[in-house]
Amino acid sequence: MGILEVEKVIKSFGANKVLDSVDMSIATRKITILIGPNGSGKSTLLNVITGLLKPDSGHVFFDGQDVTGWPPHRLFNIGMARTFQVPRPFRELTVAENLLAAYRKNPGETFTRAMFKGKWIKEEREATERASTIIHSLSLGDVWKNKGSDLSGGQMKLVEIGRALMSGAKLILMDEPVAGVNPTLAEYIFTQLRRLNRDMGITFLIIEHRLDLAIPYVDYLYAMARGTMVASGLPEKVLSEKMVIETYLGR
Repeated sequence: MGILEVEKVIKSFGANKVLDSVDMSIATRKITILIGPNGSGKSTLLNVITGLLKPDSGHVFFDGQDVTGWPPHRLFNIGMARTFQVPRPFRELTVAENLLAAYRKNPGETFTRAMFKGKWIKEEREATERASTIIHSLSLGDVWKNKGSDLSGGQMKLVEIGRALMSGAKLILMDEPVAGVNPTLAEYIFTQLRRLNRDMGITFLIIEHRLDLAIPYVDYLYAMARGTMVASGLPEKVLSEKMVIETYLGR
């Protein structure tokens, strides 16, 4: 069993069945990409997996546990993080503050805790050190004091990755992580994802249209069309299948 298992998931909006008995198995410590034409159900599937939508039927299992219908914050607390095609940093917080806000061990502030420095100083030091390490590993050291609103689109995407890392995520789901990013930065982002996968054992499930940039970095590929999975396997094999060529590549 993989770190993520999707079994017979169905999701409809009125008479429109967007997901039609979808199955998927995401191997632990691998980078998996999900492709398909617009309207094939990719983002809806991610929304079901991450708790933004509840399936009409079927199941989602994460790390061996049935998490079907769990809300996003509950999934976040057990190690599932998600980034979006349009980055959503806290615009008035700095890069460092954005990362610190995602630290899952943060106990929050209370009047009682404020009186006993020894109860929280160690946790704050650990959080700050972790944030600093992540900031520099993602080449954000020059902008760590900048507000989220002052960052470029590519930097915002790196901050989203940083927040996911700060949370201690085991699985990170990404919706078009290099959309709108110049090719040089896009290559850098995928290089960082491969490094995090290799060095930290983080599993990634990625929706991406820019296959020329993504394919060299992924281990496994799923292809969707009209709400169903039409192919899966090694990227080179899937991209050569007639169904995928006709439905996704358009030739």
